[in-house]
Amino acid sequence: MEHHCGDLSAAWITPLERLAAVPGMGPAVLGRLEAYRRRLGPDPLGAVRRTGLSSRVLLPGDLAFPRALLELERPPLALHWLGRGSLWSPLRRRQAVAVVGTRHPSRHGLAMARAIGSALARAGWPVVSGLAEGIDAAAHRGCLVQGGRPVAVLGTPLERVYPRHHEELQRLVAAQGLLVTEQPSGAGVRPGHFAARNRLQVALARAVVLVECPVLSGALQSAALAWNQGLPLWVVPADAGKLSAAGSNRLLALGASALLDPSDLIRQLGPGPLKQPACSGGSPAGDQGEILRLLGQGASLEDLCQELGRPAADVARCLLELEIAGRVVAEPGLCWRPV
Repeated sequence: MEHHCGDLSAAWITPLERLAAVPGMGPAVLGRLEAYRRRLGPDPLGAVRRTGLSSRVLLPGDLAFPRALLELERPPLALHWLGRGSLWSPLRRRQAVAVVGTRHPSRHGLAMARAIGSALARAGWPVVSGLAEGIDAAAHRGCLVQGGRPVAVLGTPLERVYPRHHEELQRLVAAQGLLVTEQPSGAGVRPGHFAARNRLQVALARAVVLVECPVLSGALQSAALAWNQGLPLWVVPADAGKLSAAGSNRLLALGASALLDPSDLIRQLGPGPLKQPACSGGSPAGDQGEILRLLGQGASLEDLCQELGRPAADVARCLLELEIAGRVVAEPGLCWRPV
């Protein structure tokens, strides 16, 4: 729109008859634009410009704006973002996988979320989640470890971190992937914002994976949205006696696909849009003894890669093998320590 109208401010007041000549501006889009104009007035971008984030805002008329978001009952007025803008291309085509679940998972749920995030990253799939405590954070961390592209849909403005101890995780996601929110800078934080972001996560995804959640959980809303849109819905089975998984287990009884191993998900989805050729070199398994020696009382992935001179994906794979074997423990900040 800027190309045709000069800038966004000019585009906002350009007559609809002129905008109709812009590629992609069909009757449905023009109708929604007119509704936005009536609702927001003559200068909706003024507050955005004052935040200094105007270069990191997507509006419904932008060509990169994900098409599925325009079909929502309540489309976002704008998407504020930080990170790798190249990810908007696969997101616009719904070439990503959403991983959702409870903030209070079991150890099994955490391990599965981390493994799913890692498997999706290795297969080249952006991993969409909400950066919340529990399943969300585990999926993001698994994706980060493999050098993947996490996409965090926030319920807060970009400058806010919730929960507060996720500050480092949020920074890493912004550096390696993408932070997205419909909340403008300075907006208040309300419980309803976290529920509202569920519709955005699902609309960016080709498939949804529900790892674990109780019967009263926002993750069930995401699952219901996926179900209603005809998206593949995968659910990780859990102990029938665990309250933290009562909601997700119930979906299995209703016909959701059971996900027993992350590799099953990858076989069904195939390679993702970011899939890179496999790295050459020896197996990282031969470095396990050296990694255990270097860990000492604990070390980060970056430190280990520098010491070993190996790619992050190889070292992370070796660490995952050691973790499965019960010899190391993952800690916040992409760090590990020996058991």
